[in-house]
Amino acid sequence: MTAKKVVWTIIAVAAAVVLGLFLRTNRLRSINVRQSMPIEGAVIQHDADTKKQVPIANVVITASDSVASATTRSEASGYFNLVLQKGVLSGKPIMVSFRHPSYEPLDMTVQTGRLEIKNALYVAAMIPIPPKTMAGPSHPEAVVTNIRVRYTLNSRTETNVGSAVKTFQVLNTGNVPCNHQAPCSPDGKWKAASASESLDAGADSTFSNVRASCIAGPCPFTRIDSSGFIHGGRNITVSALDWSHTATFLMEAEVYHSAIDSNVRQLYPVIFGRTLNFTLPPTQEGVSLEAEIDGSPMVFPLGPALNLSWATCTVRTDTAKEKTTVYGCELKPGYRF
Repeated sequence: MTAKKVVWTIIAVAAAVVLGLFLRTNRLRSINVRQSMPIEGAVIQHDADTKKQVPIANVVITASDSVASATTRSEASGYFNLVLQKGVLSGKPIMVSFRHPSYEPLDMTVQTGRLEIKNALYVAAMIPIPPKTMAGPSHPEAVVTNIRVRYTLNSRTETNVGSAVKTFQVLNTGNVPCNHQAPCSPDGKWKAASASESLDAGADSTFSNVRASCIAGPCPFTRIDSSGFIHGGRNITVSALDWSHTATFLMEAEVYHSAIDSNVRQLYPVIFGRTLNFTLPPTQEGVSLEAEIDGSPMVFPLGPALNLSWATCTVRTDTAKEKTTVYGCELKPGYRF
């Protein structure tokens, strides 16, 4: 190999090394400038039966890497999402703690690489703390049976309460030249006249299926303006144009009365272990639970505070389009299903 070829070979190798170092440095820089790490997941109750793994709300969640930390609380659905601010990814694990007064403390390790962040959904299963037993004479647990959910659905109803009929005339003399004095016939040739009539359906009522027609006189030389009644409503107006002799018009409509209709509905909740669950439509009102406590029938209005003497309840609204309201009630100590 000639000296010239050796020199060019050395230059090519050096260029490849420099290029590799340049690309690696840029890759590290692009990764290291990431200054935040999102940690997303859900908190549920630990149970071997997956049907009893209910979501836990108001869990205090803290993430820390010994330098920076972030804190949040779980939502009613158990969902949490916190963002830990980080300058350069060191590769050290992040410690995430979960704290709730009714559950045993839980710590979770989130692994991070030096060159990348692992994307994952984290599910934290917390073990409930058994309720403390009160010293003194023991009392048998009260039995809660025959539970029903009662609520009201309000809907607006439209009831046909009759019809409206009215006639009116447009007075005119035929065969009179217009001479550019409005109103005129559509072709501008004959002198025309116009008239209109209006109807009011009254409070909480509307007109529907409105019709207007010429019923007498030279109807071929008339025109009806439907813009005032085509969409119905509480007030309608029918206007007509006549460019011949006097014509008679008929307007008819159906009258509908609007009212709020309240329907009381009932459903039976689903019970898993010591927790009952049920869902309601977003338009529900006046939710209450009917139950028998040791055989005595009682009614328990939930109200906005969700107060029950025998259970602790939570409520959340699904993020789906239907916006279903989800209720969960866990028995208090001293009660059993």
